Amino acid sequence: MSATNVAGSVGGSQGGHKRAVGRVLEPFFLGVPQRALARAGAVTEKYRAEQAEKASTGQTRPVREDRLRAAMVRALLAGQRIRTSEVERAFRTVPRHLFLPDEPVERAYQDEAVLTKWVDGIAVSSASQPSMMAIMLEQLALRPGHRVLEIGAGTGYNAALMAEIVGPTGKVVAVDIDRDLVDGAARHLAAAGSPDVVLVTGDGAVGVPELAPYDRIVLTVGSWDIQAAWWEQLAPGGRLLLPLSIRGSQLSVALDLIDGDVRCLLSDSMRSCAFVRLRGRGADPEGSRPLADGLSVHAVDSHELDLEHLAALLAEPGAERISAVRLAAVDLWDGFGLWLSLHAPDMCRLLVSPDASGWWPSLLPPGADGGTLLLFGDRGLAMVAPTRSPEVPLDTVFPVAVRAYGPEGPEVAQRLDQLLDAWAGAGRPTATGLRLRAYPSGVTVPSGPEAVLRKAHSQLVLDWPGNPVPDGLILDG
Repeated sequence: MSATNVAGSVGGSQGGHKRAVGRVLEPFFLGVPQRALARAGAVTEKYRAEQAEKASTGQTRPVREDRLRAAMVRALLAGQRIRTSEVERAFRTVPRHLFLPDEPVERAYQDEAVLTKWVDGIAVSSASQPSMMAIMLEQLALRPGHRVLEIGAGTGYNAALMAEIVGPTGKVVAVDIDRDLVDGAARHLAAAGSPDVVLVTGDGAVGVPELAPYDRIVLTVGSWDIQAAWWEQLAPGGRLLLPLSIRGSQLSVALDLIDGDVRCLLSDSMRSCAFVRLRGRGADPEGSRPLADGLSVHAVDSHELDLEHLAALLAEPGAERISAVRLAAVDLWDGFGLWLSLHAPDMCRLLVSPDASGWWPSLLPPGADGGTLLLFGDRGLAMVAPTRSPEVPLDTVFPVAVRAYGPEGPEVAQRLDQLLDAWAGAGRPTATGLRLRAYPSGVTVPSGPEAVLRKAHSQLVLDWPGNPVPDGLILDG
């Protein structure tokens, strides 16, 4: 295990992908030659001098990087991604292009994620989309003086933003499983002149106990579960923010620690999101299973899904009925897809790659990975199928049909159609209205009109206020 502390005007260091850490030894400069630190210091002083000169002379024509950064911030404000002056100041201050040195400056300030590392053809690290970063920083509600643990530091940009907000009286600790990403983030933070940031190489599932407790713990990588170490290292009244897997959907959930007879984490806010997944001890047990010809199926319940039987049912298409409810592409993972996952244990998602042979229903526009929702039974299944290619923005609704497959497909289709109607009748709830309480595994959770998701280290109790789910519904996460 190793830790880095790049202090003073030279900035801090960080790690890149997702899952990290062990114990912190004595701080030392990690992977940053003294010449590089000296250059970083010069870059920082030059940047500050330029800003001071512009302020004193009333210069109105900023350098290109400043102009691009200002445009990005204006867009984040206009889209209401940035809502507070603290987050706005951080985005205006920290230069994102220094954390993406191999990318054109123009791309660094576009509102898009940038993939930065692959393993066996799978993306394992990225620079997150600025919109999503702003949303999560607002969810995190940082204050000056806060102590923060970040799991999965990517390029180091998010740690720099957080360090700007918590200020010199606070502390940001970032942990990552990949040494090369930690080294790269250290160089980026040094170049940007960020405040003191501690970097650790290790497994994020175990946190950084040597520097605990933390007022905030934030994951910038998707996690299937809430690890026990994160409960233990969170300060009383602290907040945990993580992209949490809820039966296949990924939600950015801000959870406040509530002490009592039984400790629990209570959600403050929730947003739909998509992050690369945690690696190491906390790796996601979920995963799609290949079906055939560019098709795969994603089911999250513990029972074994008979893939041969499912493929045979899909070979027996039956009648379809146009639904009175319209869906949008986002309903694959949020909206109706999320609702269905908490009301029907026998739901799954059929995932379709661009090279799938033949035409398969997809709620997503053509040309990219897509998929749709289905319910399955012993002798039949039903799926949601657009009545035309959904070549529209992701949040634009379009007509869909419920299509039956197999001998008992019509009965399953009727139930799927009823669930569509129930979701629409409840006001088309989404992740933003969902309420979640998390308890450690092994404790007895209060019962009521809520769904209980069982995971390895936690139990999640979920409901939409005013729209109860079936009493006593126990699901696997």
